Amino acid sequence: MLQKALQKYLANFKGFSREIWILTLITFINRAGTMVLPFLSKYLKEDLHFNYEQVGWILFWFGVGSMAGSWLGGKLSDKIGFYKIMVFSLFTSGLAFFVLQYVKTFNALCVAIFGIMVIADMFRPAMFVSIGTYAKPENRTRALTLVRLAINLGFAAGPALGGLIIMGMGYQGLFWVDGATCILAIGIFAVLVKEKKAIKLHPDEKAALEAERKSVFTDGPFWLFLFCCVITGILFFQLFTTIPLYHRIQFGLTELQTGLLLTFNGVLVFFLEMPIVSAVERKKLDKVKIVTWGCFFMSISLFLLLIHQWAGILLVMMVFMTFAEMFAFPFSNSFAMSRAPKGHEGRYMAIFTMSYSAAHILSAKIGMTVVDHYGYATNWLVMGVLGLVGTASGYWVYRMVQQEKASHPEQVRDIPANFEHPAEGGEREI
Repeated sequence: MLQKALQKYLANFKGFSREIWILTLITFINRAGTMVLPFLSKYLKEDLHFNYEQVGWILFWFGVGSMAGSWLGGKLSDKIGFYKIMVFSLFTSGLAFFVLQYVKTFNALCVAIFGIMVIADMFRPAMFVSIGTYAKPENRTRALTLVRLAINLGFAAGPALGGLIIMGMGYQGLFWVDGATCILAIGIFAVLVKEKKAIKLHPDEKAALEAERKSVFTDGPFWLFLFCCVITGILFFQLFTTIPLYHRIQFGLTELQTGLLLTFNGVLVFFLEMPIVSAVERKKLDKVKIVTWGCFFMSISLFLLLIHQWAGILLVMMVFMTFAEMFAFPFSNSFAMSRAPKGHEGRYMAIFTMSYSAAHILSAKIGMTVVDHYGYATNWLVMGVLGLVGTASGYWVYRMVQQEKASHPEQVRDIPANFEHPAEGGEREI
């Protein structure tokens, strides 16, 4: 019985190209070494002794840099190709993390964090485009999920190890590990995956795609969907801004205990997300509806923190947040990519990743400000209500897409039929 269940689980991982597996490997290495982000708010508050408002402003510039980097990375991915952007972004940001540990003043940190995130988050839209290029169309959602599994497996190890490093070496150790793993990951990618030669489009094909270029600005369901994504991001990023501080203040948790809670999240995602995605794909359930349920579960998870007399609620909250994450994120990636015209995947994915950058800005600023002025309980209430607004917007998107399918079934973009796999011609240049 156990062997049969294991075989069924492993069957979810078949059918991926060599490049997808390599991308998964380097993502795991990079994510396992990404220890600065989960402890950034604690580092700023407890090691550098900034107040809540200053921490909020530094995290604000973190988000602004992320947003600018996402836009730039998507634009340049369409112009010069995702491969060059990925190599430049991870290698340069790795070096920048080495330097960041020596920046201590408030103004300098605002500038440094902004600059690093511009470079680091150029990687995200480029990576999404690479997945769309290296994965077959029918495997794209599972490929996105496989990479997310690598992220969460790395995330399962990273925070706990980060907590140990802080206790043994101090926060400076995190910067060295983070920078080194960035460089190691992209070094493996550059050695094992070669850049594909661009293929020129036929003038008529190029003209047709240029005519579609403005579609991103007139794609109503896409923009409303981004609003839902921003809200899910605002709620989720509380895990890295206000919640680690709440752990210590309300329940006296150490960095290691906070890391172990985040590790629990990563382990659940590793074992459950791929079977969930495969089941949704087999049953052909609507992606937007699943994302909407994810936003609703996030709302519940934040409302649960209003129960502050029992430390066990943190575990229950993490279960709801984890299932919310598994519902919301893989299918939101897939839905965003599915609406991109060929040759403009970078543009769509840049705007999509910018929505989460905006969420990071708002999550840090709103969360820290509310906590500073009104306390943690008010913040959980505000976030929970915001999650209900996101749930309503997600349902609205679902209705719009259903009407779109009914009115113009031939124009509905799901998985583009002409999305070219590398084996059939490689990356196209426009």
